[in-house]
Amino acid sequence: MITLIGASLLLSTSAGVYAGANLEEIQAYLNNDLKVKVNGKQVQLLDADGNVVTPITFNGNTYLPARAIANSLNVAVDYDAATSSVLFGEKVEGTPINADQVFYQAVKDPKLTQYKSKDYIEVIRQIGTSDSNFTLKPKKKFQSLYLQVAAIGTDVDIKIIDRDSRLLKQDTVTVNDGLKVIEANIAGLDEVTVLYATDKDTAETGVFIPLTTSYYK
Repeated sequence: MITLIGASLLLSTSAGVYAGANLEEIQAYLNNDLKVKVNGKQVQLLDADGNVVTPITFNGNTYLPARAIANSLNVAVDYDAATSSVLFGEKVEGTPINADQVFYQAVKDPKLTQYKSKDYIEVIRQIGTSDSNFTLKPKKKFQSLYLQVAAIGTDVDIKIIDRDSRLLKQDTVTVNDGLKVIEANIAGLDEVTVLYATDKDTAETGVFIPLTTSYYK
């Protein structure tokens, strides 16, 4: 993770964030002639709302908008108002996937949220269904997803795809794996879908996914 202290001026964010901030007024130039290429391909710099943003030139140096550049490089970017920090890449602390999202499929019954004697409080638990899916909403804030999955009774095939059905990760979890962590790069994605399928459809087979210990970084 790279942290830039006091560099929030070039990070597109909502109005009012900078109230009381240690800002200094400058005179700079919008550099409309500057082109940005990533891996040889020209890219359009856009803010969080999809509006075109322009680099600025000040005292002989050119400054690029942080969020637009991060999105072009497929690197997660976020702003921490408490420390006036721009955060690139993985965060130091993980954020549980249920921290800011309600899952209608979630199970909270203590009789069903335990796996190997540990209570995970809130889980996705599907028994007797050969295939299903659920959607995660990282909201473009994170670089990586660390999804914990356990297979119950039979192996489980996992696919993680983006909104355009592009495959981000595919893996198989066996019964002997216990809780297996599946990592996927989700930088720049507003939402992803987790699909899971088993080769058996009985009352004793299925999938167990803890929502409290699966996390984003």
